Amino acid sequence: MGMTMTQKILAAHAGKSSVKAGEFIEISLDMVLGNDITTPVAIKEFYKMGAKKVFDPHKVSIVLDHFTPNKDIQSAEQCRACRTFSGEQEIKHFYDVGQMGIEHALLPEKGIVAAGETIIGADSHTCTYGALGAFSTGVGSTDMAAGMAIGKAWIKVPDAIKVELTGKCNPYVGGKDIILHLIGEIGVDGALYQSLEFVGEGVASLSMDDRFTIANMAIEAGAKNGIFPVDEKTIDYMQDRTSKRWTVYEADKDAKYQTSIHIDLNKLKPTIALPHLPSNTRTIDLMDTIKIDQVVIGSCTNGRIEDMRIAAEILKGKKVSPHVRTIIIPATQEISLQCIRNGWAEIFIESGAIFSTPTCGPCLGGHMGILGAGERAVTTTNRNFVGRMGHVTSEIYLASPAVAAASALTGFITDPRP
Repeated sequence: MGMTMTQKILAAHAGKSSVKAGEFIEISLDMVLGNDITTPVAIKEFYKMGAKKVFDPHKVSIVLDHFTPNKDIQSAEQCRACRTFSGEQEIKHFYDVGQMGIEHALLPEKGIVAAGETIIGADSHTCTYGALGAFSTGVGSTDMAAGMAIGKAWIKVPDAIKVELTGKCNPYVGGKDIILHLIGEIGVDGALYQSLEFVGEGVASLSMDDRFTIANMAIEAGAKNGIFPVDEKTIDYMQDRTSKRWTVYEADKDAKYQTSIHIDLNKLKPTIALPHLPSNTRTIDLMDTIKIDQVVIGSCTNGRIEDMRIAAEILKGKKVSPHVRTIIIPATQEISLQCIRNGWAEIFIESGAIFSTPTCGPCLGGHMGILGAGERAVTTTNRNFVGRMGHVTSEIYLASPAVAAASALTGFITDPRP
């Protein structure tokens, strides 16, 4: 029986010639990731299990991004714990204020993760790196602790869903619309503990930023991971960023999939997820008139350079509605710098938006944009659960940067297309 792309990576890292869905295996890890919320818990578990040194200081990444810059004393203490541990352990990939970014944008940008690798992270959106053709998945802080100590993890080999993409997206339709469409089709548990494997001629038309967005939200369909084939775009992206030797894996022709889904990119429209689930989707042409109070453009899902470009294109020479707080958060320092060099930061500020330092901030209701009772936000983040960004009666509408920027101008959820 043939193997999927994910299964081939897992087999190689388990030292086995083959694996099958449902099998429990122990894999070697190429990277273990934590942030300022999850790492302090992992540190306690690390020492509790009797560990003294991390298995490889080059294969652990700690990024301070969720409540950073620190919003209160507790978050400051959490970051101090991470800082102390990273210093003692000589962690090579430690990113603090001034160097940090949102972890899932930062690691690919810095060339810390690459094709064919295995990555676990104590953050559910670690599945982002599947865009590079890697196996990456979120784990709990205890698994992170074990990974830091011994460089291994137990994995149940997942079944797979083949997602075949054909055609090419129209203007102002992209990765966010694709993944929201898919989640709307299969539901938040439609890929539960399965691998979402994206294939087809439509993949070639997607930018790397589109692929990162799609892989990032695989978890919102319940998937263990999302993964893309390695093509010329992937290789070009990695060559500019890493000196690592990567490995390209391809699914066997007789690989077994639980089901196959076809998405014609030509037919997709801007898609929004209404409260309170990412699966509660509707295309922009079917939306009622909905007044909003806040727009957030950023996060590990849509804070990349292409997202900033789209927002700047729509906001240029215009003013956001005086009734809409518009918050733009580039995902890394490098993206922030590019926005400044390209004149986009000036466009954002002149439009009436604020331009923030990189942070997860409002995505998880942390800081930099908490919602009050009854308020509504259009946001490019990844979750719209009850109370996710603030008060339990607030409402979150997930959308692309194009929809978010267009909505900021009108004060209502708006179609960005001419």
